[in-house]
Amino acid sequence: MTPTSFVSRRGVASLALILSVLGVGLLLFGWKRHANASAAASAVAFEPVELVTLATVVPLQHNNTTTAIGTVLALRSITLRTELAGTVRYLTLEPGAIVQPGTVLVALDVSVERAELAAARAQADLAATTLGRLERLRTHQATSQEEVDQARAQRDVAFARITQIEATIAKKTIRAPFRARVGIADVHPGQYLNEGAELTTLQGVADAVHVDFEVSQAVAASLHEGARVSIVTADGVAPIEARILAIDARVDPTTRNAKVRAQLGGHNPPAPGSSVRVQVPVGGPVTAMAIPVSALRKGPGGDHVWVVSADSTGKSRAHSRPVVSGPVLGDTVLILDGLTDGEQVAASGSFKLRDAIRVEAQSTSAATAVIQK
Repeated sequence: MTPTSFVSRRGVASLALILSVLGVGLLLFGWKRHANASAAASAVAFEPVELVTLATVVPLQHNNTTTAIGTVLALRSITLRTELAGTVRYLTLEPGAIVQPGTVLVALDVSVERAELAAARAQADLAATTLGRLERLRTHQATSQEEVDQARAQRDVAFARITQIEATIAKKTIRAPFRARVGIADVHPGQYLNEGAELTTLQGVADAVHVDFEVSQAVAASLHEGARVSIVTADGVAPIEARILAIDARVDPTTRNAKVRAQLGGHNPPAPGSSVRVQVPVGGPVTAMAIPVSALRKGPGGDHVWVVSADSTGKSRAHSRPVVSGPVLGDTVLILDGLTDGEQVAASGSFKLRDAIRVEAQSTSAATAVIQK
C-alpha cells in the first residue's frame, strides 16, 4: 500500500464521521423544535384561568369631608369644692357611682353652728315677745314709738341671724346639684378641709354629650347651627351623626381656627374627656364610583384595580388600571377617577392576577351586596 492511498482512505473516513455528526445534530434539532412546538401548543390549549369575585362599579353621591379631632364633654360637668372650712363628718363619695339631685355627698361638722342656731332662735323668740309687749303698751300710750321701732329692729336682726346660721349649715352640707357620675375622690371622715378644697368631679349623666372640635376659618364659614357632622368613636365603628349647636364667634388669632360644639345623642355615649374623630362636610355633594375595599390594590406605582372585560374571542381577561381613590365608607371605597359606571372589577382574588390573564367569575352577589349596603 502506497502512502498516497493511505491518506486518501483516512480522508474518506473523516468525511464520513463529520457527515454522521451533522446528521445526528440535524435530527436532534428537528426533534427539539417539534417538542417546543408541541409544548407551546399544549400551553395555548391549557391556558390557566383564575377564579375571582366580580363587583359592578356603581355611582354614589358623597360629600367631601375634612377630619378634626374632638373632645367629648358632659352636658353638665363641675369640680366639687368646699365653700367653707371644716372637718368631714359624713361622706358618700363612691367613685363611679351615679347620684341623684339632692343627694348628700359630703357633710362637714356643724355642731358649733347648731348651738349658735339654738341660741339665735331663743334670742329671736325673746325679741318677738318684747316687740309684742311694747306694741300693746303703745296702744295705751304707755311707751314711745321709738322703743317699739327699736324692738322691731332687734327682732328682725335676730331672725336674720337665724337665716345666716342656717345658710352656713347648708353650705357645709354639700349635695349633688344634678344627676351625675362621681369621679375619683381622696376624702375621708375626720379629715380637715380648707375653704375651696377640691373634693371630686361630677359628670352629668344623660343620653347625649357635647363634642368640641376646631376647624379652619374657611371651613367654619361654611358651617351653621343645626348642620350635621359624623363622629367616629373608634376604628372599625360606624360613624354616629351629631348636630352642631354653636360656632364660636371668635377665630383664634394664633391658629386661625374656630371652635365648634356639636351634640351627640344615643345610648352609651363616649365618656367625657374621650378623643373622637369628627368628619365635617366641606362643599356640596359629588358623584364618585363605589367598589368594595378588597378590589383596590396599592403598590409603588399608586392605587390600581383589576378591570375585567371580554377580549376579541369573548373570553374574560383582567387588566390593571390606575385609579384615584377617595374616602372609605365601611366596606366600600370611593373612586374619584379611573372607573366608569357599569364596569366590572375583581373584588376578592385580585392579589393573584397579572395583566391579560383569563379570569372566571366565582360569584357576584357578595360584591353587589357590599356596594348596596
